[in-house]
Amino acid sequence: MTVRVLDAGPLTTVQDLGRTGHLRYGIPPSGPVDRESFLLANRLVGNDDTAAGLECTYMGPRFQVDRACAIAVTGAAAPMTVNGEPAPRWTTIVLRAGDQVRVGAPRAGVLSYIAFSGGLDVPLVLGSRSTYVRGRLGGLAGRALRQGDVLNVLDGPLPALRALATPPSVGGETETIVRVVLGPQADRFTEEGIRTFLGSAYEMTQQSDRMGARLHGPRITHTRGHDIVSDGIALGSIQVPGDGQPIVLLVDRQSTGGYTKIATVCSFDIGRLGQVKPGRPLRFRAVAVDEAHRLLRESDAVLDALPTEEIA
Repeated sequence: MTVRVLDAGPLTTVQDLGRTGHLRYGIPPSGPVDRESFLLANRLVGNDDTAAGLECTYMGPRFQVDRACAIAVTGAAAPMTVNGEPAPRWTTIVLRAGDQVRVGAPRAGVLSYIAFSGGLDVPLVLGSRSTYVRGRLGGLAGRALRQGDVLNVLDGPLPALRALATPPSVGGETETIVRVVLGPQADRFTEEGIRTFLGSAYEMTQQSDRMGARLHGPRITHTRGHDIVSDGIALGSIQVPGDGQPIVLLVDRQSTGGYTKIATVCSFDIGRLGQVKPGRPLRFRAVAVDEAHRLLRESDAVLDALPTEEIA
């Protein structure tokens, strides 16, 4: 089966759960920014969690399938149509040969995800189908999709039709709360700087991308300079360069960096942060390491237990 891209959208890429074990060589994991929405899309069409699908930024694609298949669209609150008729998100949808699907611009949130039953079939590169655009690696020729591209889909049975009983709200918060663990260089910031970081609203900027979320807000002050000997960058590391404006490093991040890191975003809040639109505010809340572990277990349990309803 194939998917023909009629309109690609501004940044639509093939992603799976990511390319692990290569950051030491300067190759980031990539994969979806909003992991939870990606997983739920795959589960709604009966795929393994690792199956490749599409991540769509700001506006999704318009595409046509040449055979019957099932799809699910999750993530940002983007309008969706099948053959020009409105269709639901967070739901298994069966398409027939020749059907056209369009995913529009989201009313809330940034990132939409599209899963196809069987999963997208692009070559494995270092064990993953994920696209790393800056490195021209993985996905479809290492780039975002373009009009006229054709994607192959692996064979897979049509799943039972299901919908999430209570779809999550994505990107619709008035002010998003992002939980962090302070460090590893929190001692390189003044007490006032820490209070500013935790007590102020920061705005997502237009310069944000899959490499890092660049924020703007009150200046965070250092004690003795913003440079350190370069060390490793974890997912969610929050660098604060000399201008005092935080940068949250994401799935296409660099492997090392020489700016002080005030905190690290908890993994279960990466997707929440990634869905904040430019111009919208967010705040950071510090949690202890043991609380972060508990919250991660709870987040995973909630994700695994989200109820679905069978569609007649």
